[in-house]
Amino acid sequence: MAKKQDAITLLKEDHCKVEDLFSQFEQATTPAQKRKIARRICLELTVHTKIEEEIFYPAVKGKIQDDTVSEAYVEHDGAKVLIAEIEATDPENEYYDSKVHVLSEQIKHHVHEEEKFLRGMFSQSRRTDLDMDALGAQLQARKDELTKQYKKTLPKPELVSFSTVTL
Repeated sequence: MAKKQDAITLLKEDHCKVEDLFSQFEQATTPAQKRKIARRICLELTVHTKIEEEIFYPAVKGKIQDDTVSEAYVEHDGAKVLIAEIEATDPENEYYDSKVHVLSEQIKHHVHEEEKFLRGMFSQSRRTDLDMDALGAQLQARKDELTKQYKKTLPKPELVSFSTVTL
């Protein structure tokens, strides 16, 4: 059973975990190590984007700047495409490391946008009437469920903002 925490703390901890996994990937020296770490990155990001899109973003939409939420969906879709590419590619492919690196850069940007001091999504969300503890419990329950469900195989990405791309 995971510890009880508010929504933003839970999401920030996810950000830290993935940042650490990207660092581990950079230190990995064998294709097997890279594949194992990349799969963990893809799992963590797939679950994280899903809980944000299913629970957090709908909860804050209309309570914070709408363009903040819209941009987050677009950033997620870009990450989902790279995740699908990484999952479908062998670590010995000449573009594998580059795909993981670009995903890392995209995620760093996305995290920065969510965590910016006063204007970021998280700061804006804290200034609303939302019950962040209840939202955190909801996020954690769904996260636990999805992590168990996706352990063996990640689902085909569901793109929210891309209308002409099919994966």
